Amino acid sequence: MSMSIVSERLRAAMRLRGAKQVDLVNRTGIGKSSISTYLSGDYAPKQGNIYKLAEALRVNPAWLMGQDAPMEANPLPHPDLLPVRRKRIRVLGSIAAGQPIFADEERDAFVSVDDELECDFALRVRGDSMAPRLLEGDVVYFREQDDVEDGQIAAVIIDDSATLKHVYHLPHGIQLVSDNPKYAPMIFDANNSSYAKILGLAIAYHRQLT
Repeated sequence: MSMSIVSERLRAAMRLRGAKQVDLVNRTGIGKSSISTYLSGDYAPKQGNIYKLAEALRVNPAWLMGQDAPMEANPLPHPDLLPVRRKRIRVLGSIAAGQPIFADEERDAFVSVDDELECDFALRVRGDSMAPRLLEGDVVYFREQDDVEDGQIAAVIIDDSATLKHVYHLPHGIQLVSDNPKYAPMIFDANNSSYAKILGLAIAYHRQLT
């Protein structure tokens, strides 16, 4: 297996599928540094990673390895059966549905989601301030953006803590509102916080069935 051929074909497949390096990291779980060495031609992926890359890019593993084979993966024998496309999203840590808490990064934690779900990261819920909509342990998926519309649910950093709330803009700050009525709205401005930033918009969640 030629390293240069794998590099060329990997780049060609990425261009064809409109995939970036970070997409391959999320879809395969292969580290960014390893994928960089594959793309530069400095190192050839092992067979297990070839299959992961081929699946992520929907190409024939034999073609990706440099063999004289069709690029497209083998078609399904029954065209009415469609493959389920999945990708891996990094779980950054836990986010408070209550008082803000620090969101520790779960560095090696990933969750698998539908490939069509346009999300950038996930967080686990702690607390019950967004109940009954969101419960302790739920995984919430976010699209990374630095602002949301009033009333939308967002992940928000206040100083060094993170929280999950409905966001409302005020003339000189923001108001964070829970779903659970036992939690009073919280207002943050220059008088009680030095830093406030919206991390992303909540777009979906997953609840583990027991």
